[in-house]
Amino acid sequence: MAEHKEIKAFDGQAGPIECVIEWPEAPAEGWALVLHPHPLHGGTRDNKVVTTIGRACLQRNLVTLRPNFRGVGDSAGEFDSGKGETTDMQMLVEQFVQAYPDLAAKPWMLAGFSFGTAVAAQLQANLEDAVERGSAVCATPNALILVGAAVGRFQFRDISLPENTLMVHGEVDEVVPFSEAMDFARRHQQPVTVIPDASHFFHGKLVSLKSLVQQRLATL
Repeated sequence: MAEHKEIKAFDGQAGPIECVIEWPEAPAEGWALVLHPHPLHGGTRDNKVVTTIGRACLQRNLVTLRPNFRGVGDSAGEFDSGKGETTDMQMLVEQFVQAYPDLAAKPWMLAGFSFGTAVAAQLQANLEDAVERGSAVCATPNALILVGAAVGRFQFRDISLPENTLMVHGEVDEVVPFSEAMDFARRHQQPVTVIPDASHFFHGKLVSLKSLVQQRLATL
């Protein structure tokens, strides 16, 4: 699928952050950052939900970044309950758009799965703040995708979900109960797309998840 793949180290707050960058076969029409689940529970950039989202992005001709959070793989540092991870990802975004200025002006998508949704939502808020201050190096994401959202468990700052947010949850999620996801969605007046009979890791439902992501990416 990917024309080529590279592993690049970006500077994080606690040291290097290891990231896979995959380039589509066709000319890039934008880029995507996809964030993985909880580092202390086996979460990595190679999680199957993360790679499923990544494949959808590549098929949409988006250059796709899948970093390992601090303390995972060759990324430096230790787990920081979302706060340090959010800082790391903001630094990564800034370095990426500076390294690839042609992509900086193109649409981009920010996605997270499970713990990764907490980092994604708070990174979105940080980027909005940077735009308001006039210090942003790129625009805010053209789409925010939250899958198996666990934002409330790791929230350290106020957030507001933009209108371009897609929130997907499994009906029988055993890690983040559906009721918890609905409480979060209700607070933010966020519609939720529910995949019937889907567990937290979307066993047997990855095709459905990928289709939903593709539909959202088609609007970029």
